[in-house]
Amino acid sequence: MAKPSLWDDNPIKAFDAFVVTLDFAETAKRLPADGKVKTVSAQSVAIYKYMFRNFCNWMAEQGKTFSTIDQGDLKRFITRSNEHGRVINSKIAYRYLRLLERCYQHLAAAPNPAREAILATERSEFMSDDPSRALSEDQLRRFFDALPLAPARLRRRTPFDGWKRRRDRAMQLVMALAGLRVSEAIGLLLDEVGQQTDIDGAIELTITPSEKHDTSHEHVALLAREGAVELRAWLKERAEMGIPGDFVFPANVDGRKMIKKTVYMQVRATFERAGIDQSRAGGRTLRNTFAKQKLAEGAPPDELKDTLGLALERSAADYKFARVKPDPEE
Repeated sequence: MAKPSLWDDNPIKAFDAFVVTLDFAETAKRLPADGKVKTVSAQSVAIYKYMFRNFCNWMAEQGKTFSTIDQGDLKRFITRSNEHGRVINSKIAYRYLRLLERCYQHLAAAPNPAREAILATERSEFMSDDPSRALSEDQLRRFFDALPLAPARLRRRTPFDGWKRRRDRAMQLVMALAGLRVSEAIGLLLDEVGQQTDIDGAIELTITPSEKHDTSHEHVALLAREGAVELRAWLKERAEMGIPGDFVFPANVDGRKMIKKTVYMQVRATFERAGIDQSRAGGRTLRNTFAKQKLAEGAPPDELKDTLGLALERSAADYKFARVKPDPEE
């Protein structure tokens, strides 16, 4: 039997050792029909480790240990707000509790605080909470129309006049038309931008984990012609300015990496100019819209999983539940 003291002294080390075992796999709710349990994939392990580290960081901030966490603590954890003041997505909250439930099950904890938290927070609450948001076709077109002006429509005395607006325009188009996460957009590297792939003018973006979120998986995203034209124009301008470094969308003329907050603020500004409700709106909304459109066009979830660089097919299928929020009334 696992020793609770090990999970108190070094919970990350204890979890890392547990998550790669058959014991962890056997705590899943659904076991293989043939009864042959296998350890989880390396991609799933990476996701679980990322989630558990988030929980451990919060637990340390609260001055708690794994054995002293109770139902109330877990309720506070899943209802906490992020840096933008938004509460954690309900489906993600449920997945956190399920992961912790498996850990406490492994420790034979009685009662199991995560299981109690799941029962206390009715399943309907998890599933009926505001789902992922997407834009309608009209809203998306208005979003594009509200982007900062294109280079050809601006008068410049030097290559540096208003360059950040054109950087933001290209970045937001890439996010919307290739389905990139914010972390993937700010971490996009010059050598990850491919050449034109077909007569339609689309280009391939080879997304690698380098300089991005640690749950980003290597994948190839196809950037449609509208975005490809803007991206190539931006890359030409970037070269003319002589910005050093490898980031496609640098934060400044020194080539430093952008921060998520900057992107969040710029995307929100575009939503505001487009007259689209800004609540729960940001870079994730653009990714949700891209994914929902692909599913509507007939893309199977396993294909979309690869397109978005997801670890699980069911994560791709969930995008069909993204909802369009009506525009605010005048």
